Amino acid sequence: MFEAKFNDLNTTQKNEFSRIANKLLSISFLTKKKEDNKKDYYFIQNHKELFINYFAYINWELEIDEEFGVVHLNNKDNINRLNFKLNESIILLILRLLFHEKMQELSLANNVFIKIDEIHERYKALKIRDKMIDKTTLRNTLRLFKRYNLIDPIDGDYVLGDSRLIIYPTILLAVKVDEINKVYEKIDTFRKGGEEDEETYED
Repeated sequence: MFEAKFNDLNTTQKNEFSRIANKLLSISFLTKKKEDNKKDYYFIQNHKELFINYFAYINWELEIDEEFGVVHLNNKDNINRLNFKLNESIILLILRLLFHEKMQELSLANNVFIKIDEIHERYKALKIRDKMIDKTTLRNTLRLFKRYNLIDPIDGDYVLGDSRLIIYPTILLAVKVDEINKVYEKIDTFRKGGEEDEETYED
């Protein structure tokens, strides 16, 4: 079935399929909200069954949330997972909270913007750790999340307080929760506990 449908594609489409499939295996998330993802997102949408069948052969599941315009590639065997350090996990969950709060004020057509200060303020308010996030940790963490299409910096420096970020709706599939209270529960498990380099969260 897959081979027959794949052979129906022209050469350009076959090359696009290969490029996008490898891209998904590398970064897991795509969103039409991001300009350099948009073309790939619509290609996947137009050839959805082909991608789903292809990845099923190697036990990967392709999720497409058309409401938010997000694609996520998930391994059913729970392998190829990225182990996050403690502060990386905490920052990811804070971004999820901030996305939720901003979306209460916006329509799906709008992007979610935050300032770096909002991450620090939330970190402090949640009383998670005895010290604030240092600039190096924050910069490296945000660069990591950018690679996976979870955020994008708007301004030059990641860590200046008034620097802005876009949080993409891919965060919804990176942190899957039915209720936002579960994010708070997860954060509570990190409160004042663990070493700075402890790997505590997988995504």
